[in-house]
Amino acid sequence: MTEALDVDLVLVPVDGSDESVTAVEYAVAIAGSYDARVHAVYVVGQDVSRAIEEGAIDEDEVAAEAQSFVDDTISVAADQDVELSTSTAYGFSTHRKTQHPGSVVLDTAEELGADFIVVPRESMADDAGDVLAKAAEYVLLYASQPLLSV
Repeated sequence: MTEALDVDLVLVPVDGSDESVTAVEYAVAIAGSYDARVHAVYVVGQDVSRAIEEGAIDEDEVAAEAQSFVDDTISVAADQDVELSTSTAYGFSTHRKTQHPGSVVLDTAEELGADFIVVPRESMADDAGDVLAKAAEYVLLYASQPLLSV
C-alpha cells in the first residue's frame, strides 16, 4: 500500500526568468491541491552578486527588480487563494566556496522544512549565465524531498 504524500510547504526557486514564472504556476497548483503554502526564494546570480560586492551595481536597484518579480509571484498565488512567502538569497559567494545556486535551494528547503520542490529547468545552451539552469541538475540529484522539474 502506498502512503499518501503530505505536503504543507512547496519551495520554488526563482530568478526572474520566464521558466521561473512557469515554475511558480506549477508550485501554486500543487500547493492548491494539497492545501499547502508556497515559498519562493529569489536566487541572485553570480554576475550580479559579484557586481554588488564590487559596487558596480546598486544593491537597491537589484532589490527593486527582484521585488517586482516577487510581487508578480504573489499575484499568481493570490489568484489561486494560495499563501505565498518569499525570500532572497545570493546564489554565489566569493567567501564561501560551497555556496552555489543548487546548495542555496537545498539549504533553503531544509531551513524551511519544505515538503516538495518545484525547480525551473532551463536549457544551459540558451544562456550559460542563467542562475537556475546551474541549480536544476544539482537539486535533481541531491534533493531529499519529492520534486518536479519544469
